[in-house]
Amino acid sequence: MRAVFEARRPPARLLLQILVTAMVIPYLFPLVVMVQGSLAGEGWGNYRAVFEVGTIGTFFKSSVVISVSTIAIVYVLTMLAAFGFSKLRVRRKEVYFWMILAALTLPEVVLLTPLFATTLALGVYDTYWAVVLPLAALQIPFTVLIARRFVDGVPDALFDAARIDGASTFTSFRYIVIPMTRPIAAAIVVLTLIGSWNAYLLPLVLIQDPAQQTVTLLPQFFVSQFSNDQTKVLASAVITAIPEIVAYLCLQGLFERGLSAGAIK
Repeated sequence: MRAVFEARRPPARLLLQILVTAMVIPYLFPLVVMVQGSLAGEGWGNYRAVFEVGTIGTFFKSSVVISVSTIAIVYVLTMLAAFGFSKLRVRRKEVYFWMILAALTLPEVVLLTPLFATTLALGVYDTYWAVVLPLAALQIPFTVLIARRFVDGVPDALFDAARIDGASTFTSFRYIVIPMTRPIAAAIVVLTLIGSWNAYLLPLVLIQDPAQQTVTLLPQFFVSQFSNDQTKVLASAVITAIPEIVAYLCLQGLFERGLSAGAIK
C-alpha cells in the first residue's frame, strides 16, 4: 500500500522530523522526569523499598481482574453490536447507533454521582463490578464506531452464501465475522486495556476496600506510606506504568493494523 504522505526532499524531511519531535517531547518529558525522580536519592533502593511494603501484588491483581473483565465484556458486546448495525435489518438502527455515539460526549466526571447511586441500588458498590460495568459502558461507543466500519467491509455475498447453506444468524456471526475481524479485535483489546488500566476516578470513588483497589491508586497509597517521599512515590508510578507499556509494545503491530484496516474498510 502506498504511503498517503511521503517527504521526498531533504527540507521536507527535516521539517517533518522537527514536527514529529515537537509532538513527542510533551509526552516524553514527563516520563523522563518520572524515571529520573524515581532513581534519585537511594537509586534502585527506592524500588526495593516499594516492593518490600508487600501490597503491590494486591493492587496489580485488582487491575488485572478489572482489565480482563472489561476487555471481555467490551469485545463481545462490540462485535455483536457492530454486526447488528452493519449487516442485520433492524428498524431504526441508525437512530440507535447515533444514540450510542452520543455517549461519547459525556465526560466521566459528570457520571460519577449517577454511577455511585446506581451501584448502591444494585448492591455492587465496593466490588469489582462497580468499576467493570461503567468502564465497559464508557468504552463501547467508540469501539462500536471503529468495529462497524470494519464489518461494513465484509462482503455481503459471504452472508448470502451462508444463509443459502442453512446457517443461522449466529452461525454467520461466529464463523464469518469473528475470524475476519481479528485485526480490529486487537485494536479493541489495546484501547480497552489502556482505558481500564488507567482508570482512576471510578476505582477511587466506587471501591473503598484496600484489597480491591487498582494500581492507579498505588502512588496515592505510597504517599502515606513514605510520608510524601517523592522518590518512592515516583518509583511506584514507574512500576504501575511498566505492564501497560510492555503490553502495548507487544501488540503495537496488531493495534496499528487493526486501526488502519478499519479506516480503509
